[in-house]
Amino acid sequence: MEKKKLGLVPKLILGIIAGILIGSFLPKGFVQVLVTISTLFAAFLKFVIPFIIIGFVTAGIADLATGAGKLLGITTAISYSSTLIAGLIAFTIATLVFPSFIDPSVASQIGDPEAGMLSAIFTIPLEPMVDVTAAIIFAFMMGLGISALRNHGKGEVMFSFFQDFQEIVTKTLSTVIIPLLPLYIAGTFANITYAGQVWNILNIFWRVYLIVIPLHLIYVACMFVAAGAYSGKNPFQLIKNQVPGYLTAVGTQSSAATIPVNVECAEKNGVSKQIREFVVPLCATIHLAGSMISITCFTVAVLMMNGMPYGAGVIFPYIAMLGVAMVAAPGAPGGAIMSALPFLPMVGIPSDGGLASLMIALYLTQDSFGTAANVSGDNAIAVIVDKINNRLNRKNGGKEKTA
Repeated sequence: MEKKKLGLVPKLILGIIAGILIGSFLPKGFVQVLVTISTLFAAFLKFVIPFIIIGFVTAGIADLATGAGKLLGITTAISYSSTLIAGLIAFTIATLVFPSFIDPSVASQIGDPEAGMLSAIFTIPLEPMVDVTAAIIFAFMMGLGISALRNHGKGEVMFSFFQDFQEIVTKTLSTVIIPLLPLYIAGTFANITYAGQVWNILNIFWRVYLIVIPLHLIYVACMFVAAGAYSGKNPFQLIKNQVPGYLTAVGTQSSAATIPVNVECAEKNGVSKQIREFVVPLCATIHLAGSMISITCFTVAVLMMNGMPYGAGVIFPYIAMLGVAMVAAPGAPGGAIMSALPFLPMVGIPSDGGLASLMIALYLTQDSFGTAANVSGDNAIAVIVDKINNRLNRKNGGKEKTA
């Protein structure tokens, strides 16, 4: 009988516990060795991030393939709008609720979580081959260009190249970065514990979790209510049919791996074959509502903890950028937060160091629920697009207008 492997979330929790114990009871030298390992890993992660963006975004955009026409634009607009709305709702809830347990006195108690932390024994000068802004521009240029070429029967060689490149990036995530994350998180929490800040921080974030996960469920329920109202279908039945897809996403932590089950859920919801086989895989790439809720809430919490500005002018551009930068990233476990890291400086959080690794730890321990919210929302969008397609068909005299 095959031995069952321990999942990522339990490993991360064990990493946090191990880090707290090491930072509390072991000598400074041992903690500093672990911090050095975490620092080296962080340098490698920073090196890989531009490639993650290029691999996921280029292949994701290039795969918005031929013949989709008006439905492609409609689906993309609905997905991006949903992602933005989710982020704005999360920001609104966070600014209204979080001050009840993250007040100025709490922020002053925590101070700078990086103050008093140990530095690495040594570092390796490993700089990214390309900066994040250049990676985003290059990914869009190549993705849109390849998609345009494919509309004219060309570009398949480049399309295959970037699909293979995406597989290399995914392999790097799954075999190097994700397995080493518990060690990285252990080093971060050992350092925070050594600096004397860990209990103040954890006392805040267990309350944040109690808000984030129900917010996922409420948002998905609202999406199905809207889809039901627009399509004339029973929203409670739509939600019931989505349960297998939700649970599959919780188990796999991957929107891509959930696509086959999600297509079956769409079929039960009465979505036509053409639409479900077009919208569900597409939205698994571009619809990121659950991930956006999580990252927005954690970002606002970290900003509040440090007494940093967190107003609409700070957060809105950040949400708008993440809606683009995270395209295709939730297909891999942890992909969303990895793609978001380079944009933390937009709100004043360094993209490496203690605060960034804290964001990674907080996000990954609930990644399953964020991904499940993403894919569940995909099927609400499929119901809406199917209704739009039926109306377009009637408007065009019954001629099929599908992807």
